[in-house]
Amino acid sequence: MPDQEPLSADELLDIVDARDRVMGQARRGDAMAHRLRHRCVFIQARDAQGRIFVHRRTAGKLVFPSLYDMFVGGVVGAGEGYDGAALREAEEELGVRGLPAPVPLFSFLYEGPEHTSWCRVYEVRCEPPVDPQAEEVAWHTFLTEEELTRRLPEWEWVPDGWEAYRRLVEWRRERVEA
Repeated sequence: MPDQEPLSADELLDIVDARDRVMGQARRGDAMAHRLRHRCVFIQARDAQGRIFVHRRTAGKLVFPSLYDMFVGGVVGAGEGYDGAALREAEEELGVRGLPAPVPLFSFLYEGPEHTSWCRVYEVRCEPPVDPQAEEVAWHTFLTEEELTRRLPEWEWVPDGWEAYRRLVEWRRERVEA
């Protein structure tokens, strides 16, 4: 199937301006191919011990195949709100139902060479055992903050997730200093 686009390429997304206002809609594949600004959610999932869910994306992913990520999440569908997308994506990727609503932390505009998107970062506690979606997650584990920090220079991370993580660390540092 290497000559077929993944099914998620047909997903309809809202296209937004630099102020996060909806300007139109496009298929996900077109949004990525033409670098159209859309919306994304990043959810940091922690287990009961406070460890962070980390995973490697599958090779069939439309964006950043086979790279590591310290968030679950994805694009916000057309007409969908950030909060609804965060819960949907967390439950789908973690393979659990009945998660508490992810807590929104902050938003930022990501402008990378591969795509541009308005991103909202969340956190959620995931206490039941996870059963990640096989189409999304090739490998997973829960890591402590220290273990994740050691892995940062060793593994190849998704660029937008790396940027979200960098901003999350800075955001938390600012709250401690305040």
